[in-house]
Order: sequence, then C-alpha cells, then structure tokens
Amino acid sequence: MIDTGPTAPLQRPAGRRLRELPADERPRERLARRGPAGLSAAELVALVWGSGTHGVSALGLAEEALARHDGLAGLARAGELELRGLPGVGIAKAAQLTAAFELGRRATEAWPNGRWSVRAPRDVADRLMVEMGSLEREELRVVLLNTKNVVLRVVTVYQGNVSASLVRIGELFRDAVRINAAGAILVHNHPSGDPTPSPDDLHLTAEALAAGRLLDIELLDHVVIGHASFVSLRDRGVSFDRPGAHGLRAAAG
Repeated sequence: MIDTGPTAPLQRPAGRRLRELPADERPRERLARRGPAGLSAAELVALVWGSGTHGVSALGLAEEALARHDGLAGLARAGELELRGLPGVGIAKAAQLTAAFELGRRATEAWPNGRWSVRAPRDVADRLMVEMGSLEREELRVVLLNTKNVVLRVVTVYQGNVSASLVRIGELFRDAVRINAAGAILVHNHPSGDPTPSPDDLHLTAEALAAGRLLDIELLDHVVIGHASFVSLRDRGVSFDRPGAHGLRAAAG
C-alpha cells in the first residue's frame, strides 16, 4: 500500500514524468485537495520547479536534491552555486528555489505584523527557528517584552562567534532600557545544528542575569536554536534558580 502522508515520498518508477502519474498522485492536484501541509517536502520543491529535465520529473529532481543535502534544512542553507551543481538543476531552477526559501525567511520575519505574546519557550522558538536555524553563522538576538510578556521588539545585537568574552553585556540591554522593557529573552543559534548549550552559553547567561538584576529587567530565558530543535536554558534549570524569578510559565498564568 502506498503511503501518501506528508513526509512519505511517492513510490513510482524512476524517471516517470508527473503527467504520467495518476491525477490524484500529482503534486498540483494533491495541493488543491489536501493543502500544502499534506504534501511532502519533495512535492513542494517540485511545485516550485514545475518541470523536470532529461526524462526525470520535477519530483525526481526534488527527491535527489533533498537526499544530497540531507533534507529540507540542508537544501535551504545551500547557496545558488551549490544548487546549480545538482544534477538537472540549472540557473533557472536554482534561482527559483533560492527565491522561494528567501520568501519563506522574510515571511517568518514579518509574521505577524502585530505584537505577539510569549507563554513558553516554544513560542519564541516557533517564531525564530525557521530563519535562525538555517543561518551559517551565529546570531544573538534579544526579545524584549512588557510586564504581560507581550513582545515589544526583537533586536539583533551580535553576529559572529557568540562568546561571553566577545559579547558586550551592555549591548544586550541597551534597547530594553530605551523602550522601558520589563523582561528580555536571549536567543541565539548554533550553525552546527546541535542546540546543546556550550560553556560559553552558560557563562553568557549568568552574566546577563546579573546585569538584568542590576537594571531591574528580568532575563526570562536563553533559547538556543539548532536546525530543527531548540533548548531552553530555563527549562534546564541553568542559572534561573533565583527565588522570586517568575519566568515564562508564571507570567502566562
């Protein structure tokens, strides 16, 4: 029995063109019937490309591209020159896919236009993981909140090696002081894809906590983002054991 779930590629003879597939197995028809969430990553990429080449369908090209780059996250990180090096992917298809991934990143940055609330670390990760999880170098951002944990602003404060010895702690709270924020959440990514906190991450968190107490701006969490996962240092009990610190859960109650 053929599995047509969101993550299962269609089983079909190699090189079979999309128009040779039964109508209910073609990505475009499946999109209309099931919506984008009902399609596999390969089918979505195939829809962006629209056509294959040299006897290989767009779906076949997409499956090969995903396999060579270890899945969608790897494909999203690939540069245009890397994409052009894939079999059957020339200048036009590389440009189409690069544009599609960039649109996704920009949509993530701009969505939603209004303010949003943080009730748990996942709320932060869900908003930022798609974009930050695909970055090739580290970035450190600060999510600034009011007393009700509504996000006022997300500020990028550092790009490069996010090390406690290189990051100026004052920069983390500069915008928080300017807009009179009540709380802050540190967010940074690990380009390796593994969100396990490093000793530098722990040291930076401890210094930021101490500075926040002096400024009366509570550091609510430090979220480390990988390619498709994240770690909340508060959830791990790292440095956030100060009596009276309400954290995200209490603030959401």
